[in-house]
Amino acid sequence: MRIKRTPLYPSQEKPLLRQFLGQFLGKEKKRAQTGDKIANVLQPDAPFYAIGDIHGRLDLLDVLMQQIDPEANQKLVFLGDYIDRGPDAAGVLKWLFDLEYRRPDQVVCLMGNHERMMLDFIDDPLGRGNIWLRHGGLATLESFGVHRATIHDDPMHLCQALERALDPAMTAWLRQLPLSWHSGNVWCVHAAMDPIKTPTAQRSKTMLWGHPAFLRTSRQDNACVVHGHTTVGAPEIHNSRIAIDTGAYHTGRLTAAYLADNQCRFVQIP
Repeated sequence: MRIKRTPLYPSQEKPLLRQFLGQFLGKEKKRAQTGDKIANVLQPDAPFYAIGDIHGRLDLLDVLMQQIDPEANQKLVFLGDYIDRGPDAAGVLKWLFDLEYRRPDQVVCLMGNHERMMLDFIDDPLGRGNIWLRHGGLATLESFGVHRATIHDDPMHLCQALERALDPAMTAWLRQLPLSWHSGNVWCVHAAMDPIKTPTAQRSKTMLWGHPAFLRTSRQDNACVVHGHTTVGAPEIHNSRIAIDTGAYHTGRLTAAYLADNQCRFVQIP
């Protein structure tokens, strides 16, 4: 039997409901209006630049560095994905390797998922590493002089050719690239951080490949995450995250972010 509920105070129920809905919708409207602003106050220990995914575009990197002035004292943090898809992965790696060697206290190069895939290919070309060839690896092989590499070539042959082309010191450098770096409350990673976990409790897979809640859930602590990996039409500032991968290899746009105390400024070329 269905029982019909009779309100205890019928004359007050609708006004109270309207009041509740008005307050709720007002809060939702306010959230929508502030959704593209930084909720967290940026408080790095010192100003620095973060540079988005380069993907073999040494030409764009050269121009961007002229805008940034790498001779200045600001820290330079590169967010990974230096290789694949673009035409000069070898040139980008050499440029970054040399720069970090000359300025170890100024330059930080993080690992991206494409660097991880290339290392997996070197370690296991017939197994888990083979996926690299289908996700931009062929362009990187070409840039190292492994000519006419195709998806149908023997992976072992391609792997051996790549190892001959790579300087052992560069391979060692790639293997020790960190997954994250931070200054104050500003954290830099390649792909993402789990918004529920603290920055120091993140999984390697999350920082390299992403997290399903990262793009839609704001952090509840005071950390702000600067990241690449997810291509955006223009650099974006959202609650607790800053996205600067503008798809350099196919758009021709490479982006950096200048982060200082309560300040974020984008540098984009062209």
